[in-house]
Amino acid sequence: MSILRLPAAIAVCFLLGGCVSQTIKSTSVPSIETPSSVVPEALLLDVSVVVFDPGLDNYDEDKQVYPEVRNAEARFMPLVLSESIQDSGAWGAVRVVPDDTQITDLIVRGEILHSDGEELQLDITATDARGDVWLDKTYTGKASRYAYQPATRNPYDPFQAVYNTIANDLLEQLEKLAPRDRSDLRIVTELRFARDFSPDAFGGYLGKTRNGEYEIKRLPAENDPMLERVRDIRERDRLYVDALQVYYSNFDAQMLEPYQEWRRASFEESVALQELRAESTRRLIVGGIAVLAGIAAASSGDSSAARTAGQVAVLGGGYLVKSGLDKRNEAQIHVQALEELGMSLEAEITPQIIELDDQTVMLTGNVEAQYTQWRLFLGDIYRAEIGALELPEESASTADTL
Repeated sequence: MSILRLPAAIAVCFLLGGCVSQTIKSTSVPSIETPSSVVPEALLLDVSVVVFDPGLDNYDEDKQVYPEVRNAEARFMPLVLSESIQDSGAWGAVRVVPDDTQITDLIVRGEILHSDGEELQLDITATDARGDVWLDKTYTGKASRYAYQPATRNPYDPFQAVYNTIANDLLEQLEKLAPRDRSDLRIVTELRFARDFSPDAFGGYLGKTRNGEYEIKRLPAENDPMLERVRDIRERDRLYVDALQVYYSNFDAQMLEPYQEWRRASFEESVALQELRAESTRRLIVGGIAVLAGIAAASSGDSSAARTAGQVAVLGGGYLVKSGLDKRNEAQIHVQALEELGMSLEAEITPQIIELDDQTVMLTGNVEAQYTQWRLFLGDIYRAEIGALELPEESASTADTL
């Protein structure tokens, strides 16, 4: 991007509401806000929090990123966030889901940009079923050293302030929706779910605006037999996703203690590493200057005393350089210690294989693979149940126009 284009790009970011970041201090955890008014149960929106992107696509090994830890964090953090969202009492069901194929009223995605026990940086986006972006923001939290001291450790996550802030930002957007908008959003969710299983039958009910957002064109009859079967399939999907919450809860419970210890050690190692590197750099610079000064004095001095002093300066500078390199080697020991901690953490929290025997299907593999199999199985159930049901005439005549 050229310098001339940069101001324009920044302006676009502000206009779109993106490119926003916020830093939150962990010493002041904001309370979870609650709705300004009571909302009927029929208008409560469901939320899906997708397992986070661990941010490992282009990570730099020199930045103390440990893939085994990041992959675990990507499953741990969404549950902490979902609990903060649920605590507001403003939503319907708030669930953690393996991927973003889940069609729900509001879907929250996250990417871990940085996490080392001292600082957490998350890129969070939230998009509703219509395609309207509610949130696109980077949150940064800095943990206090008191968060990891046993005498002062509180029941909150060291970065609870980040999760509570995200939950409050989502509530702020929710409060802007009129009751009619909430109702329409829930209908769009149902029709998108139905169209996902039967594009021919339900393709004619939804259209898109110029902005690419979904809008309702018409509604199916309440007694539409295909709609009834879709609702049955959707209820089964909800029950399965509810069962997944037990998996994620158990996973987090198993992970909590070793992960907290890793973060505590990581925090201490990170602080020590920064101090060591700073001291190493200082010694290298001072030593280098001393060596150069000594060489100059030894080579240009007119007296033996000056030459001797120059040689001493060279030796002293050389010692400082060697000391600086030794400090860097010591810093590398801390890096290795962090890596060992990460490897031991991965060994303790390896996901368990969950086998579900629903009718004649058995789901195997990790939770993400099982959910993919489950969605395919739901499609088989739907096709078997609709059998020879005829395509609704109104939907069939409009399906090809979208």
